[in-house]
Amino acid sequence: MEIYGLKTCDTCRKAIKALPDARFVDVRADGVPADVMQAALAAFGEKLVNTRSTTWRGLSEEARQGTPQALLAAHPTLMKRPLITDGDDMHLGWTKDVQAALGVA
Repeated sequence: MEIYGLKTCDTCRKAIKALPDARFVDVRADGVPADVMQAALAAFGEKLVNTRSTTWRGLSEEARQGTPQALLAAHPTLMKRPLITDGDDMHLGWTKDVQAALGVA
């Protein structure tokens, strides 16, 4: 199991604490592997872009018009976090539904 996020993100910290056996990957430092990003884009589409983030608010209106793939390639911190992979399963965010699916209560 892998958790993709930011080490400074409070939500990511909660996921890391609840899933101590998972490997954490900092998207700012290490990025997201191309195959994982493609699978995440296929699964979540535009939901993968965090439009509530500071990074998003700092983008020009023109920059915001890019495709999710282009936006995330240029600004990895725009990714909604955490992105959790468990084999072929992918989960986005740290909602009650995600926690239940991962067996964390």
